[in-house]
Amino acid sequence: MEELLEILSELHEDVDFMNCEKLFDDKIIDSFDIVAIIAEIYDRFDVTISAGDIIPQNFNSAKSLWILVEKLMDEN
Repeated sequence: MEELLEILSELHEDVDFMNCEKLFDDKIIDSFDIVAIIAEIYDRFDVTISAGDIIPQNFNSAKSLWILVEKLMDEN
């Protein structure tokens, strides 16, 4: 989770990613951020987030995104 928080903080250092639950819904992150996040997750965790997983629920919080990353790592 620490590495994921680093990725997110590099995009928006002023956001409290540990406690924010509506990153996408409140437009804190946008589609360009999501593309950057997906690329960084691939580079750091060697997992691919498929188009079907690119839904607001998976990107609304660091916790939900981490759950997705863990699930994908377990599948590899």
